[in-house]
Amino acid sequence: MKEPRATTEASATSAPLKKTLTTSLLYFFILGDVLGAGVYVLVGQVAAESGGAVWVPLGVALCLALLTAASYAELVTKYPRAGGASHYATLAYGPFTGFLAGYCMLAAGVVSVAALTRGFGGDYLTEFVTLPVVVVSIVFLAALALLNARGISESTRANVVATVIEVGGLLLVIGLGAWVILRGDGELGRLTDLGTGGKGPAAAVLSGAVLAYYSFVGFETSVNVAEETRDPRRSYPRALFGALITAGVVYVLVGIAASAVVPTKTLVRSSGPLLEVVDAAGGVPTWIFSAVALVAVANGALLTGIMSSRLAYGMARDGLLPSFLARVLPGRRTPWAAIATTTALSLLLALTGDVAALAATLVLLLLVVFFIVNTAVLVLRRDRGTRDHFRVPAVLPVLGAASCVLLATRIEAEIWLRGLLVLAVGVALGVPAALRERRERSPGPEGTGGSGTG
Repeated sequence: MKEPRATTEASATSAPLKKTLTTSLLYFFILGDVLGAGVYVLVGQVAAESGGAVWVPLGVALCLALLTAASYAELVTKYPRAGGASHYATLAYGPFTGFLAGYCMLAAGVVSVAALTRGFGGDYLTEFVTLPVVVVSIVFLAALALLNARGISESTRANVVATVIEVGGLLLVIGLGAWVILRGDGELGRLTDLGTGGKGPAAAVLSGAVLAYYSFVGFETSVNVAEETRDPRRSYPRALFGALITAGVVYVLVGIAASAVVPTKTLVRSSGPLLEVVDAAGGVPTWIFSAVALVAVANGALLTGIMSSRLAYGMARDGLLPSFLARVLPGRRTPWAAIATTTALSLLLALTGDVAALAATLVLLLLVVFFIVNTAVLVLRRDRGTRDHFRVPAVLPVLGAASCVLLATRIEAEIWLRGLLVLAVGVALGVPAALRERRERSPGPEGTGGSGTG
């Protein structure tokens, strides 16, 4: 199978990325990105939607995430290169859809890093020191960019340490919850309490699952480091499913601990619901949780920044973004131009502070991407010219696409409006990019890009 031809300039300025990721490093990469800062505030929001049995929508969200993860596993092992969803969409549907998928991922990634930057400089940091947001944002993003540019191996080793700390904090919550239950101060009856605000159990679970689903996104960022993974056809499925299942088990246990130990109304009112578990158990200083939360935020920003830069690099190499973004450092072979550009955009958003409205559209943007990926799996099965790769039953991508539609129906109209505005910008940028790509491809025999032959 022939892949879409990048521009001549992009080919001249790009070089293969260095393969340094092992299965274990990739596992921690994915686990660290999924176990992000959101879980430390998510439980109360899920409880507000579904009632005390917050572990149920968390489990449902895991199952829905695994459907789309299965599609990613097939595509990554079939086409192991940077670019991710954008590359798959280009192969399946042509450059316009490829650009739109990549644009949605880039928009989500850049805004996510900006939001995490503001979160890093907020209440958790003030537990230790008070600094201007501008100073925190510049220093924080500069440090992440330097670590990213130094190399994927160094970045993911830092992620291993951060992930251990994140998981340790969550295991602490689970352990303290178990201790409270064993000493007789817990209320196990809340674990079966489904329904709130007049909602029946099914509607409550689905509403809670929409919020819980956000806690599982992040696995898609690992697609963009497939080119830097040793033997991705073997390593990626193991790391992906292992990390998602690990995160799911941890989330469910955290949900059980929080619901059994803390009254549902208290969880709903609290901006730090897991801290309520710590307070109920006693004996653990609050600053410890603030430190863990800072590590979680920084780790999430680092991994999302890696994704954004690799995605921009891959799209540039496919001719969907300016070829400048495909340039890499000669020695370390990391995409320095893409790192610098995505970091600058995140800094701009972080300094303006007007990121809350756009951040609310992240789930919607990702559902658009996931729908494209799930359907692309089926379209690209026409291509049989690749080596053996991981393959899932056709029903899973179909269910994955259906789950995206189902979750999208639960998103409020106000967020839909903001999301459509962001998508309109992507369409406006994607049309000229697609036309340019078609002109450059027109001399060759494979000019359509939508037949699955690339």
